[in-house]
Amino acid sequence: MDWTRGQTIGHGSSATVSVAKSHWSNEIFAVKSVELSKSKLLQEEQKILSELSSPYIVTYKGYDVTKENDKLFFNLMMEYMSDGTLSDEIWKQGGRIKERLIGYYTKQILQGLEYIHSRGIVHCDIKGQNILLGKTGAKIADFGCSRCVDPEEQDSGAVASTSKPIGGTPMFMAPEVARGEEQGCSADIWALGCTIIEMATGGSPWTNVTNPAALLYQIAFSGQSPEIPKFLSLEAKDFLSKCLRRDARERWTAKELLKHPFLEQSNSNSTEIQDFVTSSPTSILDQHIWNSETMDYSIQTVNSMDSSLQRVREMGINSGEPNWRWADERWVTVRSSSE
Repeated sequence: MDWTRGQTIGHGSSATVSVAKSHWSNEIFAVKSVELSKSKLLQEEQKILSELSSPYIVTYKGYDVTKENDKLFFNLMMEYMSDGTLSDEIWKQGGRIKERLIGYYTKQILQGLEYIHSRGIVHCDIKGQNILLGKTGAKIADFGCSRCVDPEEQDSGAVASTSKPIGGTPMFMAPEVARGEEQGCSADIWALGCTIIEMATGGSPWTNVTNPAALLYQIAFSGQSPEIPKFLSLEAKDFLSKCLRRDARERWTAKELLKHPFLEQSNSNSTEIQDFVTSSPTSILDQHIWNSETMDYSIQTVNSMDSSLQRVREMGINSGEPNWRWADERWVTVRSSSE
């Protein structure tokens, strides 16, 4: 495909996301690019995305290698979502999305999760910044942390693990992930619960956290779950309670949650929802796709509280002041890398 790169609309730890335009069709799409020599993770993401086809997953457009400023770049091409990220939308709505719209987005995210889980893929980094919005609603994006598991084990309720190191965003990690034990489909359900709290409150799922080390310890060992907002309906509270069970085996699956009464109120044909979706801004200049910072780190499997804490300390959190940017709610993605 012959295409022209436009303005930069997002940054990651190494990749840059730009808007692009096809020479042949004038189609606008998004391109995620990184130097070819550093593109192992992006190539893995390309392989996963190329095998997916769902109205609830950002559409794969292809890939190529280009030479720009005497450097070779690997480029992953995807559909351009005109309304930015779910986190952007929360900000535009003044920090709180109405419950009916929360149900609407939640149902679409769940439909995407049910699809990838049935194919043996765990996203591993569900959060507002990785949910893109457009005229049809919400789609899951950014499969840079994704991992493959056994679909049959997931259907039976087991939590599978693979040889790929655990990754994701600490604020949205499930307890078993924070302990470095395993990361199965149920971890995506926990992260979905945290994302619903993000939509409802405009804040983090964990409050009064002083530093990342304290956060990971609290998630892993405190026995607590994120506080469910008291102003939500009984149906919404019950739905969240099914997502935020600390025992991964007790969390409901995406398929089960899609039948929950909370989602019945999110009728996609309702005038309120349709008016909101169609009235959202579409200017490329207004959008900031995947504008988040990332870190390279592998959380190894551990067997005890002491060794888990040691792993947390080895992240370098206690030496210096790492730029995790807690205050402005731009949560960090921790990506595993063998490079």
